[in-house]
Amino acid sequence: MQHEAFLTRRYLAVFLPLLPTQRLIRSKGSAPDTPFAMVEKQRGAMRLAACDTAALALGLSAGMALADARARVPDLAVFDHDPAADIALLGWLADGCERYSPACMLDPPQGLLIDITGCTYPFGDDAARLAKDLQQRLRRHGLTGRIALGATPDSARAKALYAKSAIHALPVEALGAGDKVHQALRRAGLKTLKDLACRPRKSFAARFGKATVVKLARLLEEEDARITPRRHLPIIIVTQNFAEPISRTNDVLDTIATLTGKAAAQLNDRSQGGRRFEVSLFRSDGHVARLAVDTGAPTRDSALLMRLIRERIDTLSDPLDPGFGYDRIQLSVPTADILLPSQAGLETKVDRSAQTAALIDRLSVRLGSDRVRYFAERNSHIPERAVVECAAQSGQPQKDWPQETEAEPPMRPFRLFETPQRVESLASIPDGPPRQFRWRKNLHHIVAYEGPERIAAEWWRRKAGHEQGKGGPTRDYYRVEDSEGRRFWLFRHGLYSETDAPIWYLHGLFA
Repeated sequence: MQHEAFLTRRYLAVFLPLLPTQRLIRSKGSAPDTPFAMVEKQRGAMRLAACDTAALALGLSAGMALADARARVPDLAVFDHDPAADIALLGWLADGCERYSPACMLDPPQGLLIDITGCTYPFGDDAARLAKDLQQRLRRHGLTGRIALGATPDSARAKALYAKSAIHALPVEALGAGDKVHQALRRAGLKTLKDLACRPRKSFAARFGKATVVKLARLLEEEDARITPRRHLPIIIVTQNFAEPISRTNDVLDTIATLTGKAAAQLNDRSQGGRRFEVSLFRSDGHVARLAVDTGAPTRDSALLMRLIRERIDTLSDPLDPGFGYDRIQLSVPTADILLPSQAGLETKVDRSAQTAALIDRLSVRLGSDRVRYFAERNSHIPERAVVECAAQSGQPQKDWPQETEAEPPMRPFRLFETPQRVESLASIPDGPPRQFRWRKNLHHIVAYEGPERIAAEWWRRKAGHEQGKGGPTRDYYRVEDSEGRRFWLFRHGLYSETDAPIWYLHGLFA
């Protein structure tokens, strides 16, 4: 029994019945002097999408036609309904709710779902105290919220939506099975989930469908559907709460340094190194600032992490604004790889690869991870497909690139065009080397050439296979030098045995 109790999950649901109108009040700074409502066009008519408390007290409700509402309340003020802004506010609230649990999910249009399993220890393992703290924070933001707890997301959501503390007291409308099903249940004298719980499920499924039975089981906390967190759950989370908010930069950095040490110790116990580290700064007014640094190789070096975090702070376009101070700082490690301890040899050698990785990390933090790149080799003999650009932190460059000797000229140009550029060329014999070509309106006379280097098309990628004319034209590459000493990389696309009119292209330039 203790094992089953340990596995029982706890969910917290938040329902914000006045979210659209209270969001408008927050954006304007004060409420209008008269009752107001949010309106939107539904089926060709303007209808109320949400009402404030004053409008609700006068008998108005969502779904009512605007003309009928104006007839009842002539001085009703109306504003355009903005669902996107409501979702944005929900996302902002979800960021703040990560102080309670990393597993938080939006429940549009006016709710949140939080998996608080194992996250109640800061509140004395009392979920009710956690819910009370969240309720107080919502009030400080000018939001009215109904909060409920449950063993499944569906039961917690339904309790919050219908303001019920007991599952059996929920109305049959909590099933969300449609008006026809709800009316049929009420006509049969089944008004609450208590009435449905004692009924045989087979006949219920035969009458109303299996999906309705599954929904009932989730509402009665017999089946847990789990939630899908809006963020990837980190491997390690370390936090620091403050009784009094802090705002000094040195205090913030000292706290982050302490957290990196704790995270490094946990990574060491797991024989892992982090690849990404995220710092969340929870401001006392609900705002959450986030900093993230990535590393090219797994690491648990606290000093290295602090250097990267300082670089990240220095490169922010908008400096951190502590406002009235941070009351919680959190460090998480979303991704990690195996990092086994290494033993140095008897001879002291400089680890060039470690120095290179550290330099890449610093440059990526300062300039952006997408701006520090390297060429990775690909399994293709087509020149434009032989290499691909990758972010430097995504892996290590190839170490076995072919080396050109001093006696031989480079086989490939230093500058390769992403798309070969078409040129007009003249050859002495049909399949012979070029004698002159025109590129960008300039005529180049060739005095020396090397080649051809024949490259066949990747016929195995074609459905027709290796058939005559089906594998694609052959390329004949030439390294040429014009009368002014400039060197180019040209190719003829197609042999005369493959096509009647081969086309010449310029693919690269030598230094």
